[in-house]
Amino acid sequence: MRKCITPLTLFLWPWLALVSVAVQAQHKLEPLWLTPDLPTPESVLYVADKKEPYLFVALIDGQGDGVDGKGGIATLATDGTVIDKNWLTGLNAPKGMAQFKNRLYVADITELVVIDIKKRKVIKKIPIADSVFLNDVTVNSSGVVFVSDTRTNKVHRIEKDEPSLYLENMTSANGLKVFGSNLIVGAGKELLLVGADKKPLSVATGFAQGIDGIEMVARGEFIVSCWPGLVYYVYRDGKIELLIDSQADKINTADIGYDPNTQQVFVPNFFKNSVTAYQLK
Repeated sequence: MRKCITPLTLFLWPWLALVSVAVQAQHKLEPLWLTPDLPTPESVLYVADKKEPYLFVALIDGQGDGVDGKGGIATLATDGTVIDKNWLTGLNAPKGMAQFKNRLYVADITELVVIDIKKRKVIKKIPIADSVFLNDVTVNSSGVVFVSDTRTNKVHRIEKDEPSLYLENMTSANGLKVFGSNLIVGAGKELLLVGADKKPLSVATGFAQGIDGIEMVARGEFIVSCWPGLVYYVYRDGKIELLIDSQADKINTADIGYDPNTQQVFVPNFFKNSVTAYQLK
């Protein structure tokens, strides 16, 4: 049985001793804008560009596991304006993305695609051995990349473009987010924290569907999306709060992006071919 993280777990989150969790404000997401006509958007990544921040949007434009060359990356302004719908083309079914310096890393079925952002060019495709359905990507401050494989329940680690198996037996591993020296993993309906010892600790449970996107909005607090149409706020003590439930309207909420400066959340609506922005309150 996995241990559950509580405010007493100070050896992991020492700053929790300074925070009272007895009283917690209710959060909500207020719609800001919607950008249509984006073919099967699966993931949004906020880019804190010094000149002008913008968004990368991974477009599958076909089947989620189809090797068809129809996928690509679009760019949007943070107000939803389309900058370039065809910023990069020729991918298959791109999903999670992560940026490190001038490199954009994209999960594409069984490969991690490495893109030179300035040149808008694929510079390398790194095959991940025995992978089936690569999904989310995150990168730490040293440039080490992690990518999940949902259908094999694994997480792979890529350092200096060399992949290796990092975690296994991670049920339906999808959403990933580096948290200091730890890794947050969305494993099915459970949010886990994995440290250097690779022993998973439960951060939060009770999600109605499998976790997709993860964004940290404050120390130890997260916005978490579940693909069928759910978005949650996760508190430091493991409490979860439902912010969006669009399942009845069949509005999917896939791999979200987040602007920490404005506290805006960007949600790809997979089957609706749109991206919706919300203000976190």
